[in-house]
Amino acid sequence: MYARLHQGSDEDGPNRFPRRGARRQESHPAPGFLDLLHRLLLRGGTLGVAYSNNLGQIAQSLGRQSQTFVLVNVYSSCSFFGRLISAAPDLLSRKVKSARTGWLAAALVPMPLAFFLLAMKSENMCVLLAGTSLVGLSSGFVFAGAVSVTSELFGPASFGVNHNILITNIPLGSLLYGLLAAMVYDAGGRGRTGNLLDGMVVCMGRRCYSKTFLAWGGISIIGLACGFMLYLRTRAAYDPHPQRRTAADAKPQ
Repeated sequence: MYARLHQGSDEDGPNRFPRRGARRQESHPAPGFLDLLHRLLLRGGTLGVAYSNNLGQIAQSLGRQSQTFVLVNVYSSCSFFGRLISAAPDLLSRKVKSARTGWLAAALVPMPLAFFLLAMKSENMCVLLAGTSLVGLSSGFVFAGAVSVTSELFGPASFGVNHNILITNIPLGSLLYGLLAAMVYDAGGRGRTGNLLDGMVVCMGRRCYSKTFLAWGGISIIGLACGFMLYLRTRAAYDPHPQRRTAADAKPQ
């Protein structure tokens, strides 16, 4: 598959892998693919990390502090199962012929739905559990699937370097999304929803995180769009019948 990406570089334009020798290609992946995958992770899987980091305060603001451990366990379990489900493209490879990048994009679909649902009905415990489950499943699948996609798109030679570049989105996204959540929370605490707890002003109610959930949902839609673009640009390389592509390239212009 990696070889097919390089084989089609001249026909697909400058955004594909340039022909500069095999060694150079393995060490320097196409910036377009790397950028799209990084954007997908930053606006997709990392949102799940930011959500899990704020679960305790989310539960407290909704008056469910005693059930924080339940939410954390649900998120952790669903994230684990999401990583297991990321093996589906390999298990179903004989029945379902689809690019792994397509599976990665599809895994992001539940995330905006979960955040928009939480923004509207997070005070309902069933909705809170369902939203937490969807975010955990989506985040776990994306992070696990991104490892295989990185190896397939860029080759094994510089896998460590490429993967470490991609996971820089985790601290960056956690900082940015956590800061956004803190600003919205503090604004709510200083408003009419503020309450005193142990001498500190805290925010109570659904409004404390509703705007944050809406913002995260919008950001995850951008991540979904990046995943779809990545799928469109790489699906030919996953074609199980490469002779079709060879025959198409051999036709006279």
